[in-house]
Amino acid sequence: MKDDLERARMGWQHRGQQRPPFAREPGPGEESVWDYPRPPAIVPDAREVVVRAHGVEIGRSLNAIRILETASPPTFYLPPEDVNAKYLQRITGSTFCEWKGAATYFDAVVAETRVPGAAWAYFEPFPESEAIAGHYAFYPGKVKCYVAGERVRAQAGGFYGGWITDEIIGPFKGEPGTGGW
Repeated sequence: MKDDLERARMGWQHRGQQRPPFAREPGPGEESVWDYPRPPAIVPDAREVVVRAHGVEIGRSLNAIRILETASPPTFYLPPEDVNAKYLQRITGSTFCEWKGAATYFDAVVAETRVPGAAWAYFEPFPESEAIAGHYAFYPGKVKCYVAGERVRAQAGGFYGGWITDEIIGPFKGEPGTGGW
């Protein structure tokens, strides 16, 4: 994981970009979202990732993939075999990502409770994002998400699905005043 992150960081530096002056300098064990590249890096993550809705486990994986993109906290994608899709109901509408393609959205449905737009997936991503084909990502502001036992905090803004943990530092796209990033 560290080697993949270092390659992503080097890609950013090779393009002559530097962390902007308003971005925090990372300390030991921290990652700055300003060291993530654009286009984003796709990095395997072997830490345990757990997703729950209303007390029911929807997903658990030791094979997640993180998408690392400049200015955003990582988004974790769980492989389909690690997600209990019986709790996901496809909904109408989609969005388009310039790097990944068209996203399909899902409500999380547990018993009688529906969590609108809790998850998304790219079933036919662009070739450069093929590694996440069929994987599911979840909004940590809508369902409970954990990385290595740490409860994830949601990226601000409602649209973005970044996962903020203690090692991730910003500032992050989506916070007030970041509309021009």
